Amino acid sequence: MNNQEFKFGTRAIHAGQEPDPTTGAVMTPIYQTSTYWQESPGKHKGYAYARGKNPTRTALENCLASLENAKFGLCFSSGMGATDAVVKMLKPGDEVITGNDLYGGTYRMFTKVFANYGIKFHFIDLSKAENILAYINQNTKLLWVETPTNPTMQIVDIAACATIAKAHHITFAVDNTFASPYLQNPLDLGADIVMHSVTKYLGGHSDVVMGALLTSDDSLYERLAFIHNSCGATPGPMDSFLVLRGLKTLHLRMKAHCENGREVAHFLKNHPAIEKVYWPGFTDHPNHEVAKKQMRDFGGMISIVLKNADLHKTFEIASAFKVFTLAESLGGVESLINHPATMTHASIPKEEREKAGVVDNLLRLSVGVEDVEDILQDLKQVLG
Repeated sequence: MNNQEFKFGTRAIHAGQEPDPTTGAVMTPIYQTSTYWQESPGKHKGYAYARGKNPTRTALENCLASLENAKFGLCFSSGMGATDAVVKMLKPGDEVITGNDLYGGTYRMFTKVFANYGIKFHFIDLSKAENILAYINQNTKLLWVETPTNPTMQIVDIAACATIAKAHHITFAVDNTFASPYLQNPLDLGADIVMHSVTKYLGGHSDVVMGALLTSDDSLYERLAFIHNSCGATPGPMDSFLVLRGLKTLHLRMKAHCENGREVAHFLKNHPAIEKVYWPGFTDHPNHEVAKKQMRDFGGMISIVLKNADLHKTFEIASAFKVFTLAESLGGVESLINHPATMTHASIPKEEREKAGVVDNLLRLSVGVEDVEDILQDLKQVLG
């Protein structure tokens, strides 16, 4: 079931999966094998060695492709492994345009790994797509966008970026981790590649680390699949099984994340202890109208700036919650709180962080699916 005649929730449960032909098992089996029988050299049933393909992973890749309205899916051992594969399509002298509010791990990879191989990165304000134009030259090969961004929830106009990228023959990739395919489908808006940290909302239970790339471009898929197999950042069958299981409730979880996120955001909006709330559902949020246009709802990710709080006070507040757990990551069923400046974005120099709004008194909330009254009470007992 990969066609679009079925609604999202139905595809989340069924796409890419059929009853096991040997036993009739309804759930896709965990094919815990490293190698496969061949009838004669090179003659096999599509699987030869598990780094290249595994049936459990194939089912997951097909399901994810269906959810992103893509032809092809590739799963990786982490979101960074997926990002790495995209940049490996470049060569020395190529240039990349990306945002100035970027996940710290992505920034670290771009500046500390690939910059050493002669690839140049431009970190710019993407709040207006036309800002890209000043940085395009004959060497520009990749536009890499997060939206909403991590952690200040900036919204980038995917369709406007796609128009510019296509006009200049630039590959356009979107990190869709914060939105998930439930809220946003970048390929439908003109992107060439979608990347997910599957660890987050897609897995949804904080028990697996994985990444994915989705595309409908045959040539891009061939290049990425070659890198995928050759470089070997591939996930195992147990992880693939866990994500397949998580996807079956993605539509239910995301609905609850959005509902709880909305209540939490409005509670925090005028709270005397809060200086600023970043959540794209507010009409005064930058590019709110773009968010309304390209997203189906506004999600459960919220960042806040504490009023008159130094680093010590910020740490004290972050450590005082009972429902929210102080931890890295996001998108699980449980509510998490994170201090980006010292956790997820510590690899970005302080001056660059602060330019993007990642100040020392900023906290990022991943609002879970617990009873919202308990979530709100937790915020009240800490913030007053």
